[in-house]
Amino acid sequence: MAVQQRQWGTTPSISWTIPTEKEIAQDKELTDELKRQGQYEAPGETEKKQQLLIQLQKIAVEFVKHVCRKNNLPQSIINSAGGKIFTYGSYRLGAYAPGSDIDTLVVAPRHVNREDFFEHMPSILEKMLPPGAIEEMKPVPEAYVPIIKLMISGTDIDLNFTRLAVSSVPWDLDVKDTNLLRGLDDRELRALNGPRVADELLQLVPQKKTFRTALRAIKLWAQRRAVYGNIVGFPGGVAWGMLVARVCQLYPQATGSVIVMKFFRIIGRWNWPQPILLKESEDHPIQARVWNPRLYPTDKYHLMPIITPAYPAMCATHNIGPTTKKIIIQELERGGDITDKISFGRLQWKDLFTKHTYFTKDYKYYLSIISGSTSKDAQASWSGFVESKVRLLVQALEGQGTIGVARLFNKGFAREHRCNDEDEIEAVLRGDMQYQATDVKTETTDKINDPLHNAIAQGNADATAVADGNGEIARNGVEPHAFYTTTYYVGIELAQGLQNEYSTKKLDVSAESRDWKDQQCRTANFEEGRNYLNIAATRNYDLPLDVFASGEERPTRAKKKLPPKKASITSQKRNLSASGMEDLSSTPNEMKRPRADEMKLSTE
Repeated sequence: MAVQQRQWGTTPSISWTIPTEKEIAQDKELTDELKRQGQYEAPGETEKKQQLLIQLQKIAVEFVKHVCRKNNLPQSIINSAGGKIFTYGSYRLGAYAPGSDIDTLVVAPRHVNREDFFEHMPSILEKMLPPGAIEEMKPVPEAYVPIIKLMISGTDIDLNFTRLAVSSVPWDLDVKDTNLLRGLDDRELRALNGPRVADELLQLVPQKKTFRTALRAIKLWAQRRAVYGNIVGFPGGVAWGMLVARVCQLYPQATGSVIVMKFFRIIGRWNWPQPILLKESEDHPIQARVWNPRLYPTDKYHLMPIITPAYPAMCATHNIGPTTKKIIIQELERGGDITDKISFGRLQWKDLFTKHTYFTKDYKYYLSIISGSTSKDAQASWSGFVESKVRLLVQALEGQGTIGVARLFNKGFAREHRCNDEDEIEAVLRGDMQYQATDVKTETTDKINDPLHNAIAQGNADATAVADGNGEIARNGVEPHAFYTTTYYVGIELAQGLQNEYSTKKLDVSAESRDWKDQQCRTANFEEGRNYLNIAATRNYDLPLDVFASGEERPTRAKKKLPPKKASITSQKRNLSASGMEDLSSTPNEMKRPRADEMKLSTE
């Protein structure tokens, strides 16, 4: 019996071939490897999350009723007001790992606003959940899309809020209905688009199970290879999901393993900037702005456009720049080479998921963008802002004729230090690690997952005033005070023709660094005496030890080659310092303090 060949997506499928026994076996091997890699949670944990969402649905309804009663609305309106919880992101797509947070959205009728959400929802959560269930609750009213960060019985919940211009939100509300978008402002539209995109995406793939297996694999690969994260110029989870969905559309009958193998070749050799579309763009009477390079000049500059399927269509990858595009394509090519060998039995699936070598092998030179603050809350806000702007520095570096690659690592490293005075703070901002607190572990920004940091980094927060906390640094003779930093690393590769031992004297990024720092420190987000920012440079053999995972080794300093006889010893000492980049050579404290005459890169 012939398979009915429905068209999935904007073009006909490439193949409707039924999987072979070999492909089915490879699919099982892939699933087994993903389980070994910890990408599936235990059934008990899944059931626990489902029960928690049922509780949150009851809480959402009670929250809406509570606000209606506060506003003295008639009982008939109270009874019909409703309220509903929607999930989105990786959880809704069904491709999440154990310990992942659940992105949830409370949808309320027009009687309820964002002020009500922050005023009443926390107390209702505490009242209706079991005693002690809430381990952490952090409202972030500054976020462009309102959010309350929760830890409930070991489960991370991001609770967002939006309201519709309707009098009632029934339990069977379908968010894919575009008529619900009428009367919404940008914030409300953006919030509602989370579940709308996820639901639409799932409707556009031929086999959900196949899609989910392949997406788990691609997300794990992207995270291991450090090409994951929208803020720093790589695709985020939803964007990778849309890429996988497009390949699923082209091979509707394929197994998850085949989708992964086809993925690297199809996406890696895509004719960019031709957009990835899961369906044709649609019009709607509300006239919202949709991605259209023929109408909007800025859309023409998107290098790898991946377009969301729900109206209004948006580009999910507008942050991708020339360097990140180059890195993504290189990694896709590498992934394709590995999966080709897996197909022929020469490699195993675990080889696809080997970790990146960003710090151990890829670069000789790095820039360290170090933001710091005198209190933890101030640093959450300030580091989020700096993270949102680091791409601008990378763009400036990409325009440098001497730089071939300027690659921003996709995570920041948050550290705590103990400083007595401003001199010690300045040393920390130059990369000196001797004041780092030995009793506090360095964490990456994705593991901390601070809601205020994330909201500001994603450009979804207003300028905020942060509570004072303990903002003063102690003076000499007084107990050292905590100083908090978050460091982002940019790997630097010299342009072709400059990659030799003595070429660093030609590398001067002081102007770009100074201009970028000055721009950030003139914004309303910066507060003198509370927030700090500096750019330092180092060689790979001087990187802090805490950027290396267990089992990784920091590169060692190569033995110097003898300079040409005609060159003087003095001239050959013009290394990274003379190039306009601070050279932080290794010492027992890992970094030494540069001399005042070596500060050409310094933006002070």
